[in-house]
Amino acid sequence: MDSRVSELFGGCCRPGGGPAMGGTLKARGAGGSSSCGGPKGKKKNGRNRGGKANNPPYLPPEAEDGNIEYKLKLVNPSQYRFEHLVTQMKWRLQEGRGEAVYQIGVEDNGLLVGLAEEEMRASLKTLHRMAEKVGADITVLREREVDYDSDTPRKITEVLVRKVPDNQQFLDLRVAVLGNVDSGKSTLLGVLTQGELDNGRGRARLNLFRHLHEIQSGRTSSISFEILGFNSKGEVVNYSDSRTAEQICESSSKMITFIDLAGHHKYLHTTIFGLTSYCPDCALLLVSANTGIAGTTREHLGLALALKVPFFVVVSKVDLCAKTTVERTVRQLERVLKQPGCHKVPMLVTSEDDAVTAAQQFAQSPNVTPIFTLSSVSGESLDLLKVFLNILPPLTNSKEQEELMQQLTEFQVDEIYTVPEVGTVVGGTLSSGICREGDQLVVGPTDDGSFLELRVCSIQRNRSACRVLRAGQAATLALGDFDRALLRKGMVMVSPEMNPTICSVFEAEIVLLFHATTFRRGFQVTVHVGNVRQTAVVEKIHAKDKLRTGEKAVVRFRFLKHPEYLKVGAKLLFREGVTKGIGHVTDVQAIAAGEAQANVGF
Repeated sequence: MDSRVSELFGGCCRPGGGPAMGGTLKARGAGGSSSCGGPKGKKKNGRNRGGKANNPPYLPPEAEDGNIEYKLKLVNPSQYRFEHLVTQMKWRLQEGRGEAVYQIGVEDNGLLVGLAEEEMRASLKTLHRMAEKVGADITVLREREVDYDSDTPRKITEVLVRKVPDNQQFLDLRVAVLGNVDSGKSTLLGVLTQGELDNGRGRARLNLFRHLHEIQSGRTSSISFEILGFNSKGEVVNYSDSRTAEQICESSSKMITFIDLAGHHKYLHTTIFGLTSYCPDCALLLVSANTGIAGTTREHLGLALALKVPFFVVVSKVDLCAKTTVERTVRQLERVLKQPGCHKVPMLVTSEDDAVTAAQQFAQSPNVTPIFTLSSVSGESLDLLKVFLNILPPLTNSKEQEELMQQLTEFQVDEIYTVPEVGTVVGGTLSSGICREGDQLVVGPTDDGSFLELRVCSIQRNRSACRVLRAGQAATLALGDFDRALLRKGMVMVSPEMNPTICSVFEAEIVLLFHATTFRRGFQVTVHVGNVRQTAVVEKIHAKDKLRTGEKAVVRFRFLKHPEYLKVGAKLLFREGVTKGIGHVTDVQAIAAGEAQANVGF
């Protein structure tokens, strides 16, 4: 856990001791309650009003980067000062890709001074004027009373400022949904996106299934996408009130795209493909309160850890269990999350104030793991999850986004459809660059390693029309009368100026997570690298003859069927039965178009 979050917890969360390592961290507003002192360990004076514990007198010092701004007060600023404040707000919004959090009543060094009621009212009025100037909306997240060197009540107020960037339709966050079969993943998404509680027999999930056998069995076998919108005031926008997907997009300032993945073990390859190819910002791990960590839950947890996808946990079906059973499941989760392989800090969310704190700390540290306990039938604590999702900021900063957008266009092909009166349509994620309607791109590699020219006829994001697609966004592209038979999953669509690296042979530095015997030359595995999924054979293990569980090595693989587009440094995951391993690509043996067929090892 980084020092910034350690300070935010009040300085008690140090490796090797303290409540963060010895028990679940209870989320607390405005930095949490603690008996720890202020900066440099000095204890500040404070009074205990009404038997309540004092708040800590400080937050972590304000960072120059990021979307969090501290302001002591904003009372009647001069015109010059006001213009400076507006410019500052624009910067914070840019850093948060459209969202910023203002802490009013806090000094730049993090000292919680607080303001009297009249000064706070005037400061919020000024903040509202600033937001109007930049075309943003503000929402008061929470108010906290501080008792620090003052005989009069003083408060700090936390305010969310939201403005959709001028070049975007809405803010976007992708959340992969993981968990064991029958844990209630599709039901929870149905309740969130449809706006109606489940009847206890799975009615809420019916609208999410794509195939007849899914409806009959009640089990997801494919990847589906569902959207949940929030307007500029933080209110939920979903399919209730007979809204269509297009209307949700038009009414929303922030969009949560849920990637519903399969929970059954026999569909594990589909789940891995969803995690590697769709590049989720974070993951939601669902655990049933009545069964606990069972089935594929540990496997899904391991996948998220291996791919370094931040995740939070939702304990579902609490209406079916006694309180003691829910508590036992939460304790089980805490033990697993604190294991050396995970090294997470569990944070139990029990109030709206907790949800706000959890969202901010989850974004600041990959070690913090919020835990929600809720029911899709009774609706218990469902609002806490919505508050969390509404406030959760983008987990990538604006600089990374700008750098990706300045690169050449690269679109990963994950899905292929044929739509009547539209033609061939491909779905996937834009890895880099910008894609517009009418762009001329090339797609490949084909079996002989070549790339074919095509034209992007139209673009849709979240089922609504979109003229411009930017790096990191997922969408479907219509290709007109382009022959679908020439396309396959794992291909890329790139700018004609790009010289893509295609290969049949590549090397990767791997860690063998598990293998029943020894991992040798000639062993065949299914390799996942981004949207690439293909069987490869182990050609060579450098400096070793064989590998056992837990060992590391550089291994040379050869694809068995056709060449693929790979980049050095890309994360790699391979599996075959119980055999599993992770790593990253270290070298690719590039081949030219036309040479590929001879290099593929049939």
